[in-house]
Amino acid sequence: MRILCTNDDGVYARGLESLVKIARELSDDVWVCAPQEEQSGAARALTLAHPVRLRQYDERRFAVTGTPSDAVLMGINKILGGEKPDLILSGVNNGQNLAEDVTVSGTIAGAFQGMSMGVPSIALSLSRLARDKARWETAEVHGAKIVKMLLETRWPENVVMNVNFPDRAPDDVSGIEATVQGHRDAVQLFAEERQDLRGGSYYWYGFTGELSNPPEGTDLRAIYDGRISITPLHLSLTDFEARSALARTIEARGGKA
Repeated sequence: MRILCTNDDGVYARGLESLVKIARELSDDVWVCAPQEEQSGAARALTLAHPVRLRQYDERRFAVTGTPSDAVLMGINKILGGEKPDLILSGVNNGQNLAEDVTVSGTIAGAFQGMSMGVPSIALSLSRLARDKARWETAEVHGAKIVKMLLETRWPENVVMNVNFPDRAPDDVSGIEATVQGHRDAVQLFAEERQDLRGGSYYWYGFTGELSNPPEGTDLRAIYDGRISITPLHLSLTDFEARSALARTIEARGGKA
């Protein structure tokens, strides 16, 4: 089995080490193509207005001057010569990708790019609720077992699997749960204003760290309760209830503009 690994934290990220370790428990044919620099929050961006450069570190380890989607494209089309891998793993992200996070996550975007190119893809993230030292060993202990289970179960071609590990030691993980994408009841993102040495203003985005109160069955609740969350995701963003209401309004107008 040929596995292509990518991420959004960059080619030097600690989580990529964990991902490669997980992949090598599954196969001895493991390749890496990751962004040269951190691309957190890049979502599904592609580098269209600038050239993308490829750098090789060793026989099977590469980096691109671009986004996670660029990395997967280059990995398949150039590094692997157009030959699709059997599996794409994206992560292990330094922080959870839950609820609304999935729409901006570069980690999940790498998996979606793989899925769109016909390759089964899994995104893996490590929760950091306590904001202390990352528990990479939790992902490393449980990661290969989770991936094996998913490969045995299989999933639709238009779906990626979003795996989040809880912020707990490996032996303290309380189980695995198939979840749905949750929704936070509080806005966590804020912009902090600072001053540079010339008196100009600049801003850093940050997160409040407030926990929501999600219902059972959601990715948020599973992580808060110490379980590994696995959420099947797809790219269809259509709200069918709203679409039906809109269609009735248009029909009532006779379909006229």
